[in-house]
Amino acid sequence: MANYFQRNKKFILHFAFWTVYASLFFYTISFGRKGDPDWARIVSDTIFHVGGMMVISYLNYFFFLPRLLKDQNVGRYLLTFVPVFLGLSVLWLWGKQSILHYFYPDDRWMYSVRFGINVIMSAFFAAACVGLLKFVEDYFELEARRKELENQQLTSELQFLRAQVNPHFLFNTLNNLYYLAVNQSTRTPEVIAKLSGMMRYMIYESNHPRVPLDREIEYIENYLSLERLRLEDDVPIAFEVNGATDRVRIAPLILITFLENAFKHGISSSATAPWITVRLDVDRDQCVYRVANGKLSEDSKTLHEKSGIGLQNVRRRLALTYPDRHELCISDTEDRYEVTLKIDLS
Repeated sequence: MANYFQRNKKFILHFAFWTVYASLFFYTISFGRKGDPDWARIVSDTIFHVGGMMVISYLNYFFFLPRLLKDQNVGRYLLTFVPVFLGLSVLWLWGKQSILHYFYPDDRWMYSVRFGINVIMSAFFAAACVGLLKFVEDYFELEARRKELENQQLTSELQFLRAQVNPHFLFNTLNNLYYLAVNQSTRTPEVIAKLSGMMRYMIYESNHPRVPLDREIEYIENYLSLERLRLEDDVPIAFEVNGATDRVRIAPLILITFLENAFKHGISSSATAPWITVRLDVDRDQCVYRVANGKLSEDSKTLHEKSGIGLQNVRRRLALTYPDRHELCISDTEDRYEVTLKIDLS
């Protein structure tokens, strides 16, 4: 039913307008005078009155107004429409006088100036109302096209941002694998298997607007597992999840960026006591994600001033995916760097 109204909304709008107008006119000429109604006169007058107004109104709607909207020339519109409007109004007035004279041959009120002005003003009212419908319809169509274009642009931008995440992650993970291969670690096959599963998730599952939060958590756990293998468990890494995560969906590959940033800027051979803690709290439709890490020394920090495209991309993705429904707070102290992300998932 909703699709039917959407497809035929113009017809329904115009039909409703003329139904209301015809009903009011019919009531006015039926019961606005004393005595018993003359139904033959009422029906014929109503049909001719509404029909004449529709001719004038839709001549303006389909011919004159489109030219005005195209050329944006009000003077030309008035010079072409006003003479046609007056000519048709005079013919319409003559027709109404003929109908009323047939039923009231001794009455001269239909030839009065007041009657003529009322008839012409009625035609002007109808043409103006139907013309206004044209402007309203065009406005909403323009708004619909604008929103559709914006959605297409946002979708394209999100796809572009996601595409940038993939090589960023791949470079980091291949670097981890390189460390293991150089050291001839026996766990290299395990790393390759985990990397394969993660890449499968990135390529096939993360292309959806929303993914189950449990899959994101699994992805983070695999990533941490790879990092622990590379660091040989020398760095304290804590990951904690609280709350019911099932049936919760989230935009894919947003959480991992902050974790990658923590490893990139918080773990270094020059760091005296590196550490990373990750905590995810889910309370109904709200998700709070915290990533904290120790700071590098000042000498090492200068080598890592740029955070790359990852953090910039995730800020933009959050703005597009959760507008006015997220809060990103960054705490940067002398020995600690912490990111807190709150997302309204409703």
